Amino acid sequence: MLHQLSDGTRVRIRPVEPADKPRLEIALARLSRESVRRRFLAAKPSLSAAELRYLTEVDGSQHIALVAVLDSDPEQIAAVARCIRTEPGGEEAEFAIVVADAVQGRGLGSVLATALAARARAAGIRRFVATTLADNAAVMHLIEGFATPSELHIRPGGVREIVADLGGCERLAA
Repeated sequence: MLHQLSDGTRVRIRPVEPADKPRLEIALARLSRESVRRRFLAAKPSLSAAELRYLTEVDGSQHIALVAVLDSDPEQIAAVARCIRTEPGGEEAEFAIVVADAVQGRGLGSVLATALAARARAAGIRRFVATTLADNAAVMHLIEGFATPSELHIRPGGVREIVADLGGCERLAA
């Protein structure tokens, strides 16, 4: 899927693939410390070989992951969104997303999250659960764009868990 962002940048959204391992490593290295902290809830200087396998060798049902690559440079990952079922065949999945600092604030997170939500619904997933830092207002705003937050739990250590109902998101995935 080809999308144009608010500033005219064109990105392609596609499923993650095993060949994305080196691209994912480069994308992580380009993130600011703050973006890494918001995505991983802690410092994450690199990904192990096992983590790269886990993040790129997905089945498309239990673990669904999409990447956005720049149309002008398809080797550059601009964003990643994924969901992983909390139990095999279940209707709930953990949701995570990260957008490269260079393209934040242009609508890419919304486009990618909406595409992921549509794929998740087609696979039978009805709810996303997102664990995020309590100060990450951007993720709450993002989720409200494609789902209905139904629960919000504040956890110790400045972490919150958002449960979001995906009902109706299929209308957004044009």
